[in-house]
Amino acid sequence: MRELPAVPAQSVPNTRGRPARRPGGTDVARLAGVSQKTVSRVFNDEPNVTEDTRSRVLAAARELGYRPNGAARALLTGRTYRIGVVSVAAAYFGQSSLLVALEQAARGSRYALSIANTFQVDPSGIAAAADHLLAEGVDAIILSEPIGDRGEPLEVDVPVLMLGTAPVVRAPVVLSVHASEGGEAAAAATRHLLGLGHPTVHHIAGPRRWWAARERAENWRAVLGAAGTRIPEPIEGDWSPASGFRIGQILARDPDVTAIFAANDEMAIGAIHALHEAGRMVPEDVSVIGFDDIPVAAHITPPLTTFRSDNVALAATSFRYLTDYLSDPETKPAPPPRHQHSLIIRRSTAAPGSQRGGTSSTDPASPADFS
Repeated sequence: MRELPAVPAQSVPNTRGRPARRPGGTDVARLAGVSQKTVSRVFNDEPNVTEDTRSRVLAAARELGYRPNGAARALLTGRTYRIGVVSVAAAYFGQSSLLVALEQAARGSRYALSIANTFQVDPSGIAAAADHLLAEGVDAIILSEPIGDRGEPLEVDVPVLMLGTAPVVRAPVVLSVHASEGGEAAAAATRHLLGLGHPTVHHIAGPRRWWAARERAENWRAVLGAAGTRIPEPIEGDWSPASGFRIGQILARDPDVTAIFAANDEMAIGAIHALHEAGRMVPEDVSVIGFDDIPVAAHITPPLTTFRSDNVALAATSFRYLTDYLSDPETKPAPPPRHQHSLIIRRSTAAPGSQRGGTSSTDPASPADFS
């Protein structure tokens, strides 16, 4: 008779060697000396739990390696403890750094994030992204750097938090954090250049479908109009250094151009490159100011004057504002917090015809706050 091959010893099931089952709420309750209901109250962040009891429950959970079951909690509370974020599928500094900061804020809470992107080639934009998030059962939606939706209102059945300007939203409650993303900051950038003595300011705009780009352009235009100066036609880029370079080549051919406000740093850097290649020096011939204060902005030649947004602070403030409301929806929402931008003055801006721009070489960046 043919012999069957021997089975290796390690492949034989060993019921005694099975890993222990995942610890549950009853195990935490037993170790902490409380009821299972108290454990649920602690992990649902409910009131009427003393700090001593909360500490004992959390310590027991850490010792056992217990993690609450999100699906079971959703069934009990009617909430998923998941927040959706509508953002843009693009790798530009402002929106990508804000997304990272929002995730960081969420990790310190009991909420998880789901992210749905809008795409510049997709006309359905925000609505399609919101529908995707609603299908996942999110408790609320954050609109972060959305692009346009053909002017149609966004209709959802969960609370919405808007960061900066966004489309018309119809929701049970609409919260907002005034990030002055392109408002006061863009206006201040334009006033800074006019204050240096430039007769007008040319604008390299972001894509029109982006709400942030529209707001920056509108406020640039408003400041020039209020000052009674000539308003040049803005030229639209796509946020990239390459588009800034192409637009910079156009502006470099116009001898009347002495000041440029670019809607982000990448386009500002591209424009400076084009100006230098055309033999027009920055800031001696043309002053340039950007927006975002990307890490490389301080290290180009000349260092770039720009606006800085503390996205870590913006995300933490915004996330706390939303989750405070979700924890107590019966209370009227507090007045929206404001987020501060800082004008970082470096050597890419100066008075027209200056031999040297901005601040001295021993003072590479002078910040001024705008909120």
